[in-house]
Amino acid sequence: MSGHSKWSTIKRAKGITDAKRGALFTKVAREISVAARQGGGDPDANYRLRLAVEKARSVNMPSDNIKRTIDKATGGGDAEQYEEIVYEGYGPGGVAVLVEAQTDNRNRTAAEVRSMFAKSGGQLSGSGAVAWQFEPRGLISVPRASLDADEVALAAIDAGAEDVDTDGDETIDIYTSPGDLEAVRKSLESAGIPVESAEATMIAKQTVELDSHRARQALRLVELLEDLDDVSRVTANFDIPEDVYAEVAG
Repeated sequence: MSGHSKWSTIKRAKGITDAKRGALFTKVAREISVAARQGGGDPDANYRLRLAVEKARSVNMPSDNIKRTIDKATGGGDAEQYEEIVYEGYGPGGVAVLVEAQTDNRNRTAAEVRSMFAKSGGQLSGSGAVAWQFEPRGLISVPRASLDADEVALAAIDAGAEDVDTDGDETIDIYTSPGDLEAVRKSLESAGIPVESAEATMIAKQTVELDSHRARQALRLVELLEDLDDVSRVTANFDIPEDVYAEVAG
């Protein structure tokens, strides 16, 4: 699972610029809207909505914005109608890429995603082309500071976690089955272990090793895709060489 830890570290190192914060708020608002429309506006009764709200808070989205988005999604009327689409493709070096999107215009989003693949030497593929190389997981990140990694790992396994990655410099990443994510999170918090984030995600079953040049190209593709307004998450199955990792994360 160390590849996923590298992704997380790179994202934290880059941080969130003011220019991108507004776009990020838009993406998170869409996640809240879709979750609220599908499962209702009560986060206590709608786990997906609760995850979306927690994500919004983690990026400092104002509470008024969160409430307004939920109210609009559950009130009917003029609320935007978003559909969820997963695009699949191949990046530089044959890397498998999943692109999850929430859009109100399928044709626009497909054209934008296809363009980003083409610009980066990749190719958009049909449904099912690469999805089999990934599996859904729950991911809980716990800050390493002042915590004993072995104790956290034991507590997580006892709570029902499937795997624990203690190799990260800043976080301990705990993996669960999608259905056990909430139970494991609650158990950790009850044990006094702080949870930095908890989310449903996709994890590559195996990673592809790329040389430094191809890895930089693949990272660029991921960045271009993530910058699209309609894209909520990008997952790829390549491992990041240590020199590129140090260059980007340092």
